[in-house]
Amino acid sequence: MTTTEKISELDELELQILELKKKRAELRQKLTPEKVADHVLIDHDNKAVKLSELFGDKKDLLVIHNMGTQCPYCTLWADGLDGQWQYISDRAAAVVVSADSVETQKAFKAKRGWSFPMLSGEKSEFIKAMGFEGEDHPDYGKFKPGVSAFRKNEDGSIVRISKAPFGPGDDFCAVWPLFDLLQDGHADWQPKFNLKKN
Repeated sequence: MTTTEKISELDELELQILELKKKRAELRQKLTPEKVADHVLIDHDNKAVKLSELFGDKKDLLVIHNMGTQCPYCTLWADGLDGQWQYISDRAAAVVVSADSVETQKAFKAKRGWSFPMLSGEKSEFIKAMGFEGEDHPDYGKFKPGVSAFRKNEDGSIVRISKAPFGPGDDFCAVWPLFDLLQDGHADWQPKFNLKKN
């Protein structure tokens, strides 16, 4: 196969991927919404906050399920999301939730310079009920990263419209598709909490 043929095949594949992503988005929007309880989380003032209160003046809410300070991958996602937060929160209400304590979250947030709001699910059933807590795994513990999209109905009830996991190669972290452009891809690269700045 010539280089021109390979490029043509790659271009065709890119178009197919875009079409599949459109179909995936359409299918997600056709799912039957999942009723959700008005779970209680804790904000950084140690105040209880109901899920229903997180919507503010918006109908939609994105909750980023973060594994917390133990996970450099989740930190990578959060670092990237921080730069996009003003755009995300212009469209929908949005928060990051982890099982870390408020004190641990506050210290880590300050160290990373994150601007987005964080809530603790340490003493809540929320993370487990949303499917982001399960059996203990030797590599990453019992928590899983991802995102849930919620809608608050006119009657005040809350439904989850869709959810998606986070992981290397997903659409939620820009470094992975960028690394895919390199000769050796990500070449077993793993995120680190502290990188030297050039």
